Amino acid sequence: MSHPERLAAFRSARLYFQRPREPGFLVCETEEGPVVPVFTSCEALGLFAGPCGWASTTVADLVELLPHGVRALVDPLGPRTFVLDSAVFETTDTQGERNDGA
Repeated sequence: MSHPERLAAFRSARLYFQRPREPGFLVCETEEGPVVPVFTSCEALGLFAGPCGWASTTVADLVELLPHGVRALVDPLGPRTFVLDSAVFETTDTQGERNDGA
């Protein structure tokens, strides 16, 4: 799979999160700054939050919807936890453009 194909697949991947009472995200304050816990499956969300209301969206939409300065923490209890913010796409988009233009 080429870099642009991997990036497109990543952008369209679905993430699940606990739905708050009011529209928006449940933001957790951490030593590293505010994060929203998100999960790659409903099962992982259930292990983290227990029975709860939930919502889902694509990675691309999530990055656009997050408030300024808030990042997503993907699968916080899993073996491959990582932080997701708009900088991930800015870096990969720039690298992809350089590779395409070469």
